[in-house]
Amino acid sequence: MSHGQVWRTHRQYAGTAARWTVDHWRKEAERRRSLRAERKPLVRDARRALATARALDPEGVTPIRHRAERELRTAKRRVPDPLWLFATKTTAALGIAGYVWLPRVPMRVWVWSAVALVAAVTALSVWIAVRERDTTGLKPTAEESALLKRLQPQHWKEHAEQRGLAGTLTGRPKLTEAGIVCAVRLDGTWTATKLRAAEDHIRALLGARTSLRMQIKAGKQGGWAELILRTRSAADGDDLTWTPERRSLGVDTVTGEQVTVPLGERLLIAGRSGAGKSVASRPLLYDASEGATNALVIIDLKRVEGRLWDHRARVASTPREVVDVVDELETEMLERLSILPKGQDTWTPTPDRPRITVVVDEGAEVMTAAGKVPYETETADGKTRTVNRSALPGLESLARMGRAACIDLWWMTQKPTIGDGIPKQIAPQIGVSICLAVRTPAEARVVLGEDAQAKGWNADELPVPGMALIRNGKRKPDPVKVRYMDKAVVIALPDRTPWSRSVAPTVEAAGAPTLTLVKTTAPDEPATDSAVARVLKAIETADEPVRQKDLATITGLSKGAVSKAVKTLTTGGTVARALDGRLTTARGDESAAA
Repeated sequence: MSHGQVWRTHRQYAGTAARWTVDHWRKEAERRRSLRAERKPLVRDARRALATARALDPEGVTPIRHRAERELRTAKRRVPDPLWLFATKTTAALGIAGYVWLPRVPMRVWVWSAVALVAAVTALSVWIAVRERDTTGLKPTAEESALLKRLQPQHWKEHAEQRGLAGTLTGRPKLTEAGIVCAVRLDGTWTATKLRAAEDHIRALLGARTSLRMQIKAGKQGGWAELILRTRSAADGDDLTWTPERRSLGVDTVTGEQVTVPLGERLLIAGRSGAGKSVASRPLLYDASEGATNALVIIDLKRVEGRLWDHRARVASTPREVVDVVDELETEMLERLSILPKGQDTWTPTPDRPRITVVVDEGAEVMTAAGKVPYETETADGKTRTVNRSALPGLESLARMGRAACIDLWWMTQKPTIGDGIPKQIAPQIGVSICLAVRTPAEARVVLGEDAQAKGWNADELPVPGMALIRNGKRKPDPVKVRYMDKAVVIALPDRTPWSRSVAPTVEAAGAPTLTLVKTTAPDEPATDSAVARVLKAIETADEPVRQKDLATITGLSKGAVSKAVKTLTTGGTVARALDGRLTTARGDESAAA
């Protein structure tokens, strides 16, 4: 290589090194400006706190003043010098050290000192480069670059006042897999709730598009809020098609984790029409109907979703069928509780008596249509009369007591309001809430809790379809992108014998387990011992003969269970029916006659 080529190569590398050094020192200067803008207000607050402490303790004998002084020193240390001042101090220190030390040492030591200085400067440059490196590997889009620039403390400070946001200051924004996250410092006149109400002003300051989803919630410490711009999702690129191998409910759009909801919980699934409740619930319905110890019961008066699952689940699609299946479930629950071993809190599912998941699809429709179902009954004098029965008391009983018997209620509705779409007795029993897009913040509060908006559970801002918020006491308000389970996939699932109190599983002698219909009781099944005992006790303790319809209220049993218990008691001669239809014990009737 000639001397000219060596010189040109040297100049090329020198120019590259110079550009690299300038670029990183420029980034360092910007970083220091951001940190100073963020942390100088903390020094001001610490000085105010120290002034207050000095007024309270002029002599400095209490820990209050000492703590205030310590906090001020800490706040000052956290504010970095501007780059020019840092470079001046460093140069001055090196100059003084060289003036004092270098003339007194031999040339060899001076050379090695120069080498050490160059190595130190190189190490500092490398450290700055590593510190500024994007460890997430994410490259901002054009939109994100513009937003990141406008979220810088200097830009925010210059424009906040004219946008009605004086008294707020951003920290250093970060680009994550879920979008842009930025802390916002609030002075004494601001709160996270007030900042949330000023969302339009923030959107104008940032020049953000109207459709960009924005979240504002309380920060990790007092005086701070957290601003999140959902410019991207951690679920992007994932195959969200449901398969038996991908059985999760969906993917967390912030962390990218698979989200599951275990069986054994009482669920509320809510969302407006078109939000995707049916699609979101299908993976859950599969889990509830899969396995020898799981059984699924669907109450669906619309007959749309229930027909997809009628080869794997017991489906009630008429008001009378709803009342009948609720009677069966309530009887099963009471029977399980009556034989639950002493010291055991919950029923252990078995193939004979599995865990039963009861899904009410569109609860508002069930409350209306199955609220008064006409039944014909025969009176004591042989006449036939019509009485109205409701499925709601039985469903409320399942919600209150079913968990111990491994009978879990899932309530789905398009109208998530107390009294309209969710019964008052059922709403407090809900353990897990799955909320897709709803129309109003009031509906979001009913589903997710009164503190929903204050903590970032803004279901009224979710896009449709396929996005949900899941609140179970552990999760953060991170949206979940639910999996898609096609109707054809549901229809193609293997058949399962639907649950019924007149159906029990058997195992053939050949060895392969199968499910066979077996009539375990006569069509006119007698009442359970527990129901008979409760009805008899209610009649015996009454001061006067009791009407049969009042026994349901007194005992808490369903009307069907009371009717069976009364029939058993009257047939056995324990209870007598008067001419007006009232009931009394046979002993009481005899004593009255005497």
